[in-house]
Amino acid sequence: MQWVCEMALSDSQVALKSLYIAYFARLMRFTGLYVSSPAEAEEIVSDTFLAIWNNRQALPGIGNFDSYIYTIARHKAISYYRKQHMEQVSLDEVSIDLFTSTETTPEEELISQEGIKRLNMAIDSLPAKCKMAFKLVREDRLKYKEVAAILDISVKTLEAHLANAVRKLRETLAEDTSI
Repeated sequence: MQWVCEMALSDSQVALKSLYIAYFARLMRFTGLYVSSPAEAEEIVSDTFLAIWNNRQALPGIGNFDSYIYTIARHKAISYYRKQHMEQVSLDEVSIDLFTSTETTPEEELISQEGIKRLNMAIDSLPAKCKMAFKLVREDRLKYKEVAAILDISVKTLEAHLANAVRKLRETLAEDTSI
């Protein structure tokens, strides 16, 4: 990425601002999965960009910047959550709503509000790691290898989470339509 090299080599704050604009919304959604308020998510995103700025000299050696920035954000979010709750993070306790801050296409707008509600309830019933894997692959359109690195799991484990998520969503939605 041009901005990353520019920031690393010439200490360009303009490049940092361009990165901020490019990644801010996606990182807000991602960190929002770990914390309860937009203000907390924004603080975590700001800490993420501060860490990137402070370590900018190492950036040219980073092979996959997307994975790198999401991993930093994940670690910052977990640290923040731990400080706030003074206990180990249990991902099963983190509530995730995949439809917050999501842009819709005309095709998606044809889905009824009831259908969206049923889908949200089905997604909410997924285990936390399945929800997170599903969101990163489906909404952020990241590659399996990137998501596995972000979640600190193997690609095979990610595939198992996604298969489990799809199976549970199908079962839940099939039960809802057969009623």
